[in-house]
Amino acid sequence: MKASAFVYPWDVNGDPEAAARIASLGVEQVTLAAAYHSTRALTPRHPLHRIVTAEHAAVLHPTDDRWEGRALRPYAAGDWAPGDAYGEAAAALADAGLEVHTWVVLAHNSRMGAEHPHTSVVNAYGDRYPWAPCIAQPATRAYLIDLAAEAAVRPGARGTELESLGWYGLQHLHAHDKTGGVPLGDAGMYLMALCFCPTCREGYGEQGLDADALAAAVRDALEPLWHGVPDDGGWAGVEKLLGSETAAATRAWRDETARTLQETAIRAVRAAAPDGFRILLHADPVTYHVGANAGVDPAHILSVADGVVVPCTGGPALLTPFAETRKDAVLAANLTVVSGMGGSPGTLTTDMARAQELGATEIQLYHAGLASDADLEAVRSALTRT
Repeated sequence: MKASAFVYPWDVNGDPEAAARIASLGVEQVTLAAAYHSTRALTPRHPLHRIVTAEHAAVLHPTDDRWEGRALRPYAAGDWAPGDAYGEAAAALADAGLEVHTWVVLAHNSRMGAEHPHTSVVNAYGDRYPWAPCIAQPATRAYLIDLAAEAAVRPGARGTELESLGWYGLQHLHAHDKTGGVPLGDAGMYLMALCFCPTCREGYGEQGLDADALAAAVRDALEPLWHGVPDDGGWAGVEKLLGSETAAATRAWRDETARTLQETAIRAVRAAAPDGFRILLHADPVTYHVGANAGVDPAHILSVADGVVVPCTGGPALLTPFAETRKDAVLAANLTVVSGMGGSPGTLTTDMARAQELGATEIQLYHAGLASDADLEAVRSALTRT
């Protein structure tokens, strides 16, 4: 089974041994960040640094003239990834015999939310989520589509993985995060993700809902959860809290918004890409789920993308809806191999076998730059045995 590892440009640039070390793991491919959100990352083997602080979401390559005169445009990286950091790293990795694909993070950008507050998701209480651009707004959609096309199709890249191509919500580790005190559950997280910006308010109106009444209903539905009453979980919990007809109307608006964005962005990438270029989406098979793994309808997304990358660190069950939908799609099981981040490199052989049983055609390993030497040795040993 084909194996790939996630990598940041700063894992490679300035470290003459990095590319060969990654290739020695036994992976055939690297998925290299070309556009990424703010982060603080460990680089445990780099000869020049140990911590990289990416202060804001940025593209890690030069941009072209498509952005001239536009208010919403990508931010250049600072000293953590100067110039064409992506291109420099991609060249070194290709020289080591690795197939390079781009890794593009889209609807997750705190700096854009800070500088352009109107672009952010607004919850039923009026709180803005600066890390979460509202994907219903026309200018934001245009920005995301062009960013996808530009960052995905870098010179020499054989494919791309599009992350956060859908709704984002409350779930986000924002600075020193203090949001876990009340367990909201699946239903509560959905209600806290509902956006009430002007565009979404109009969208609810198209579904026959009054936006003010809906916001009040959402606040009422959430009230028991703030007092510690657990929800029933899943979509049934949303229907119980909000009412089945109202819940269905909100989901219809959000599903259509995400679906058309995904279609348009993938179409833009294909138009810019050479023949044979592969497009995968980081995805969750439940449409109302939000976050880095966009909630999708498996049948729909596999009709427009070449496949999906599915989170499998907690178990590979999310693969099944995709595998049952289309047998010839690329189904990449995303497995964390960083012990300190909840990964289990020691059980990688077993985890890969189980994922393959449930339909995985390849695996993605998160993350070659963040893992310790011991973690990497466990990966190397597992891939050698398979």
